[in-house]
Amino acid sequence: MIRVFLCEDEFVVREGIKNNIDWAANGYEFVGEASDGELALPLIRKLEPDIVITDIRMPFMDGLELSRIIRKELPFSEIVILSGYEEFDYAKQAISIGVAQYLTKPISGDDLLHELDTLREKIIKSKEERALKEQFKKEMEENDLKERRELFHNIVSGNCPVTDLLQKAEKLGIDLSAMWYNIILLFTKSEHHELEEYSRSSVTIDEFIKEAVSEMGCIIFDRDLEGKAIVVMGDSEEELSKTQSELIERVTGIFRDYSHVRYYGGIGKQVNRLSRMNESYEDAGCALANRFFVTQSGFFSADRSPVHGNAPDEKFDMSTIDAKRIDKSNVQKFLKLGNTDEIPFYVGEFVKSVGEDAFNSFIFRQYIAMDVFFAASGFIEEISGTKPDDVITEISKEALSNADSVTRYITGIIENAIRFRDSIATNRYKDIVDGAVKYIEENYADEELSLNQLASHVNVSPNHLSTIFSQQTGRTFIKYLTEYRMDKAKEMLKCTAMRSSEISEAVGYKDPHYFSYMFKKTVGMTPTNYRGTKEADEEEG
Repeated sequence: MIRVFLCEDEFVVREGIKNNIDWAANGYEFVGEASDGELALPLIRKLEPDIVITDIRMPFMDGLELSRIIRKELPFSEIVILSGYEEFDYAKQAISIGVAQYLTKPISGDDLLHELDTLREKIIKSKEERALKEQFKKEMEENDLKERRELFHNIVSGNCPVTDLLQKAEKLGIDLSAMWYNIILLFTKSEHHELEEYSRSSVTIDEFIKEAVSEMGCIIFDRDLEGKAIVVMGDSEEELSKTQSELIERVTGIFRDYSHVRYYGGIGKQVNRLSRMNESYEDAGCALANRFFVTQSGFFSADRSPVHGNAPDEKFDMSTIDAKRIDKSNVQKFLKLGNTDEIPFYVGEFVKSVGEDAFNSFIFRQYIAMDVFFAASGFIEEISGTKPDDVITEISKEALSNADSVTRYITGIIENAIRFRDSIATNRYKDIVDGAVKYIEENYADEELSLNQLASHVNVSPNHLSTIFSQQTGRTFIKYLTEYRMDKAKEMLKCTAMRSSEISEAVGYKDPHYFSYMFKKTVGMTPTNYRGTKEADEEEG
């Protein structure tokens, strides 16, 4: 129903308007009244009526001043001014404020109702348009996440033509035109959680980082559990370096207020072509791999020195070996937190940091292979409670024959362990989505049900939930919720005597007109047609 509020200082007139119209029978709800603008304003702010009927001349605060405030604070509320004065100046001021109707007193109930009915159609249409925009916005937010991830993959794959990249970016409102580019990979981790769980601080940090990136003219891409990627652009190397330094300083400052959150950034190399962004990405990935070897937060740059093959000399300088880098716990740390795409970067950094010459020694190759073997075996047993015989390949002579072969062996062990971990995680994701679906089924009648609310309930970040929900169900959260609500509405229409307006509220839509519109859009017919019986016109809006 359309909600109406009356502000009139003359008691007899106010009582006449209130009592001489059968508001409910005509599709209106009379929600409140006041004798002057000063008393009316706090009530109007609280009740948010669709229509405010106000006298123009009242003590304390007149109708024009009240209308100015309403138009500013409640722009979707329509205003009808009643006046016993026909001076042109009042009408002119009312028009400039944006008043919908300027009516002279006395006015009969039928005439007033006729004017209100004209506004009613405008209000209903406006509500439907706003609701549709909000629905579209929510759907696009989830689709946008997916499309931005795909765009970033295309950018760093090196396989997508530049013209296609620019077109895909333009569709998302992203301008990739620049003279110089670089990529910064950012990964955050709370000391309280091994996995990316939901917390207000994580959501707040995300918002601060996105704001900083946007203000500095950079582009941010969400990579789900892999963190975020920031594309920095500039018209010269100097400009790019300056922007990059300022961005790093600003992001570092954000994390100072969140001591329980560790952050690691991998800085790529600057390139002067969009088609070479894969080089920046590889550098940034190598740099980010340092997070598995350090305990302190920070940003790292990669050294692109190539990994040498084995040399005939078995001797090597022990002083070149960084013992901290071959700590088994570093491997276990990567197995817990690393991703498949990061394996080449991690192994490359591992080999370089340990000391490439060391791999020329058979004894050292054997030691490293055994260390990684036992680290992966222990990890698999820890997460599954089973022996890793079918997952981890035992060490062979061929695997130890030279530096390249042992590097391939280490890479293979880590790949197998992470794939096994991810297969277990997939089951966990299924449990999370099952929990989310159950929550939807229990709370679909809540109009305020949102992705953030659902994420908080299942204890994962909203972005992560959006990704795994789509993967597991084949639908975005918004689409799933809408379809579930419509299925429930169809059930109520066929199996109960509830009116459409009652069903609307029961499935999470306070506005029955918007419910009717969404039902027709989803099902292909109005609720009345679906039920097969005729209801009052106002039920369908």
